[in-house]
Amino acid sequence: MTTTSPTQTAPDLDPAPLPVTPGKGRRRFKIGAGQQLKGGPFTYATLIVVGLFSIFPLYWTLVAASHDQQRVLDSPPPFLPGGRLWSNLQAAWEQAHLGKAIVNTVIVAGCITAATLFFCTLAGYAFSKMRFRGRSVLMTAVIATLTIPPQLSVVPLFMMMADIGWGGKLESVIFPTLVGAFGVFFMRQYLSEALPYELIEAAKVDGASNIRIVWNVVLPAARPAMMVLGMLTFVQAWNDFFWPFLALNQDNPTIQVALGQLSASYTPDQSIVMAGALISTLPLLLVFVIFGKQIIGGIMAGAVKG
Repeated sequence: MTTTSPTQTAPDLDPAPLPVTPGKGRRRFKIGAGQQLKGGPFTYATLIVVGLFSIFPLYWTLVAASHDQQRVLDSPPPFLPGGRLWSNLQAAWEQAHLGKAIVNTVIVAGCITAATLFFCTLAGYAFSKMRFRGRSVLMTAVIATLTIPPQLSVVPLFMMMADIGWGGKLESVIFPTLVGAFGVFFMRQYLSEALPYELIEAAKVDGASNIRIVWNVVLPAARPAMMVLGMLTFVQAWNDFFWPFLALNQDNPTIQVALGQLSASYTPDQSIVMAGALISTLPLLLVFVIFGKQIIGGIMAGAVKG
């Protein structure tokens, strides 16, 4: 009979770890703070394809606007710009009175965007940080309005604008859309995460009034979300056609209504229509070039909150 001496240790029951061959098994990617992911060839190829598909409609608009009607309708269509761009732009500008239409659209879109940012930020702050009776019910009612089709309110809204005396005027397009339910909900969701209660309480302890709290605390905290909401609101107001088409007349149109008049003939010239569409797109591109950095910064700031 064999005995184990006290000085001897028991054998290790755990199996020895198997050697891992380089290049096999599970790979772990560790990214430290401040490091960035590096894209491979597939990533760059995907981005190039997506970018080309995104740019192609604008490029085709430029190509169609630089040819005549017959060449645009040929099969196969042209894929390179022609030499009639300037003449088609002049024809579209004169036929649709695009100068006045652009001025009207800038006024409408600018007023709607400024009012939406101001009122929606105040409403979002009230719904997210203030305590008052019926807050949840009111917020639910605001969100519920998003489910109502806008076409249902066209007839009573048109009658209301006619009774006020705003028929055919820009006020009939501006005032019904000064505040949107989506903007209120968007700012409420952002401020509930981005604006801590402690910051508001500290301002109250320092003796700040509600107006000063909004100006010095709420608006700086809401600036990233306001840039995103402003971009979305401006683009929507610029491209709006249905209600301006009903509320305005041919002598006082917005840019989309003017383009609708340009293509309303029995046989519209597609090259001139495309030239008008190109003119209407340039201001949006200019806005994005000027404010693109702030808009992207606002989107990224909202993405990392939480």
